[in-house]
Amino acid sequence: MATKPDFTAPQWEKIVESPLLAGFAVSAAAPSGLIGTLLESMASADALAAARTDATANTLVRAVVDDLLTPERRMAARESVQRLIEGADLPEIKTRALAQLQMTAGILDASAPLDAAAFKGWLAEIAARVAAAATEGGVLGFGGEKISAAERAALAELDAVLGRGSGP
Repeated sequence: MATKPDFTAPQWEKIVESPLLAGFAVSAAAPSGLIGTLLESMASADALAAARTDATANTLVRAVVDDLLTPERRMAARESVQRLIEGADLPEIKTRALAQLQMTAGILDASAPLDAAAFKGWLAEIAARVAAAATEGGVLGFGGEKISAAERAALAELDAVLGRGSGP
């Protein structure tokens, strides 16, 4: 099972940023307003917390979560993602996030083939949680749909760039 020492520093940075980018890719596909954005952020954080306490979680997933739980690594990952999306509109944020995730998938396939599928599945799960966190459309929380067409499309795009079939 792969862990941090199995990757170069730049590769590890991409891998650690990937859970954040998976959430961003879906959030940027269908903006949810202030409350929706908060719910989506909490869904992403909940996915990280769940992986930390899941005894069956993939070793690489746990290593990434442990790294993200250190204040300096979390800050570095956030700053890197902020630089990536700086000056971009929402469609471009999604495009940039997906491009980075595609690079991460390549790193995983080359350097951690035994862990790649499980890690990619975890990224897809994070994205699915973010997509389902807030109702899209409707008025004052009524009506609308749990996962919008734009979010479903973003989830399919994520699966494609990760080299997965479809679905988490």
